Amino acid sequence: MEFLSSIINGLSLGAMYAMIALGYTMVYGIAKMLNFAHGDVITLGAYTVVIVSSTVLVPAINLPVWAGFIAAVLVCAAVGVLVEFVAYKPLRRASSLAVLITAIGVSYFLQNFFQIVFGTSTKNFPRVPLFNETWMIGSLPLNSGSFFTLIFSVLIMIALTFFVKKTQTGRAMLAVSEDRSAAQLMGVNVNRTISVTFAIGSALAAVAGFCYGYTYTGIVPTTGAMPGIKAFVAAVLGGIGSIPGAFVGGLALGIVEYLSQIYISTQWSNVIVFGILIVVLLVKPTGLLGKKRSEKV
Repeated sequence: MEFLSSIINGLSLGAMYAMIALGYTMVYGIAKMLNFAHGDVITLGAYTVVIVSSTVLVPAINLPVWAGFIAAVLVCAAVGVLVEFVAYKPLRRASSLAVLITAIGVSYFLQNFFQIVFGTSTKNFPRVPLFNETWMIGSLPLNSGSFFTLIFSVLIMIALTFFVKKTQTGRAMLAVSEDRSAAQLMGVNVNRTISVTFAIGSALAAVAGFCYGYTYTGIVPTTGAMPGIKAFVAAVLGGIGSIPGAFVGGLALGIVEYLSQIYISTQWSNVIVFGILIVVLLVKPTGLLGKKRSEKV
């Protein structure tokens, strides 16, 4: 029974990683950029909920938590587009190293911005009705938040897959992913497509920040940093650029990490997680569901 409970908790943790990894994999798949500031957008989403739906930071607002959730999604989507426009768009033709350094710079900028604006103390996340309960399935305790986190990730993965394959904007994303120059010649607005991609990825980060908040209850300026890095590992594990791969990689990584914490050591769990990244890059760099892609030169 304890093992089954650990699997469920691992799936919940993995579902959170999956939501973040989906944002990573969309941005990389379309824009060929690794946005390492993605984890800090998670923090922004959590802080937005705290601002809108509690009296911790702005006592005068205190709206229902679902209003905070909607505000977080909108704010994070807007900030994602702004970051892409200011930091990444000028580097479209720059080297991958320049883009990587810029992404790290944006990440540290956001973390320090949060410290200045919100302080370094832990801010309590508002209580979410129905998400902080314990359900009993026979003799198995199940946290309702874990269940809803898993449901969110499944619905998001299905919705993204449908969006990419069945909508005009989604097909434009696929075209830009395959060949940006050819897509532009065929009338695809590349700039708008990449901006939409960043908006969707950042909105997913907001959902992950919401899930992280009601699961762990405390928010600090570096809240999203480590989950963001681990979600990148999940994206690589599943096959970065693949939506189903990001989902599968996130769930797998969550289970491995949680079981490592329970049956080995909490101190070794991160070692195991990043060890998996090294092994995957050595053995199967394309990930579990990734495909080799040949590039014309």
